[in-house]
Amino acid sequence: IWKRNSVLAMNTFGFTVMFAVWVIFAIVGIAIRKELSLGETEFALLVALPILTGSILRLPVGMAPDWYGGRPIFTALLATTAVPLLLLCFATQYWQYLVLGLFIGMAGTSFAVGIAYTSAWFPQRLQGTSLGIFGAGNTGASLTKLFAPALMTVVPAGGLGLVPGGWRFVPFVYAIAVLVTAAIYWSFTFTDHSHHKQESMRQLLAP
Repeated sequence: IWKRNSVLAMNTFGFTVMFAVWVIFAIVGIAIRKELSLGETEFALLVALPILTGSILRLPVGMAPDWYGGRPIFTALLATTAVPLLLLCFATQYWQYLVLGLFIGMAGTSFAVGIAYTSAWFPQRLQGTSLGIFGAGNTGASLTKLFAPALMTVVPAGGLGLVPGGWRFVPFVYAIAVLVTAAIYWSFTFTDHSHHKQESMRQLLAP
């Protein structure tokens, strides 16, 4: 019981962090729009691309835990998301923001991974409750809208040494957050090989 509750707590925590990352362009995109003098369509594309990526890739990424387990997949998602976040701190051109937005959008696939991993640990009679608790992690989107604007004012636009300033401080903080979360997540989650399915791609796609 302790293991499955720990997995649920970590999935909810990790999902909250990843959803905060997923909508980062909803806040920093406004500053980027001013910086590059983007038009309405360019700005809309910038904000929409991460959401699009995270939505479309939920199916293939969501099937991965059935084969490899939720623990390594979720941890890898957390850790690798730090890369485009750090690169975002140094991007200067519109196409760079678009490409990084595509990769940051992978954070949205954590929803599918977390559902699969959480479900595997709970009997059917408790899955509604456990998934309801896990689903509360989508409040991460609200946390970004609440705290990101304040983070943009913490460090001056010119930055302080290796720490970027202005809106670039937000992805810098988020990159550190996902790396720390990845370490905590791995430490307090567990692997149960009985959860792995031996089904083919065709069988998984049958529903």
